[in-house]
Amino acid sequence: MVNYRYLGNSGLKVSEITYGNWVTHGSQVGDADAIATVHRALDLGITSFDTADVYANTAAETVLGKAIAGQRRESLEIFTKVYMPIGPKGPNDVGLSRKHIMEGINGSLKRLGTDYVELYQAHRYDYETPLEETMQAFADLVRQGKALYIGVSEWTAEQLREGHALAKDLGFQLISNQPQYSMLWRVIEGKVVPTSEELGISQIVWSPMAQGVLSGKYLPGRPVPAGSRATDEKFGASVIKRLLSDDVLAAVQKLKPVADEAGLTMPQLAIAWVLQNPNVAAALVGASRPEQLDETVKASGVTLDQGTMAAIDDAVGEVAVTDPEETYSASPKSRPVDRLRA
Repeated sequence: MVNYRYLGNSGLKVSEITYGNWVTHGSQVGDADAIATVHRALDLGITSFDTADVYANTAAETVLGKAIAGQRRESLEIFTKVYMPIGPKGPNDVGLSRKHIMEGINGSLKRLGTDYVELYQAHRYDYETPLEETMQAFADLVRQGKALYIGVSEWTAEQLREGHALAKDLGFQLISNQPQYSMLWRVIEGKVVPTSEELGISQIVWSPMAQGVLSGKYLPGRPVPAGSRATDEKFGASVIKRLLSDDVLAAVQKLKPVADEAGLTMPQLAIAWVLQNPNVAAALVGASRPEQLDETVKASGVTLDQGTMAAIDDAVGEVAVTDPEETYSASPKSRPVDRLRA
């Protein structure tokens, strides 16, 4: 079963393995399989579910809504996001304006079949909207009871600090950030994590397995496996491409004996590694079949000793991206027209 952690400086507990439905529900996986996988997650003790209005252009939220229908609502923690272009992708169908946030939450609640979400997240930072406008809209949603807590995704340390201060002035808390984080992508460690620890903000990390590369299934000098994410030009090939160099893949293969020694599979080792960071409240995982979660959840509650952590650094430390400046490129300087984002 899955362990639980507090989210930021709040009383809300979330399952440290959180189910995310990016690129699966409403696109790669049929509704019946998606619903069965969500139900398996619940059986395994996963109570936190992360989605976004942009996933499959709102269809992922609809599928998740169907999957949780009939469940005890109070026993779930539902997260969704706003910012990316949705619908017909008109000029106001994107961003963090008051208009888009208010329309966004109403659409998400309808699709999810609920009156509120535990966590509503700014999917990126919006350089084209005054931050005061964005935070005031979030404050109003909290007061209306439509969102119990507010979080963000891929914000820089400076953006977190400014957003946190405004939230405090407006009478609510900014409690979470959702960045990419894995053994191979450690850019949040330099600035984002220390700032978050100071402010009482947790990380909910996406791609802890580096788009599947840390599973070890991609081999140096070999073609990518048929049917893998690296072959899917619509859902993930462009994101994973930078991780498929032979030096990275060769380094990842060195993790196999480390995982064996720890009594873990390589995916379990990857997820357990991000959960060793005390600022990480949850690791987002996806699945296309229910049985995939049976092994994934075994990473919950695992403590990696210092020797194992050092062996991981020895294996992949030289190929890991650690530059904090990379956090400044996560949010586009102008609102995107249409792009796939986690």
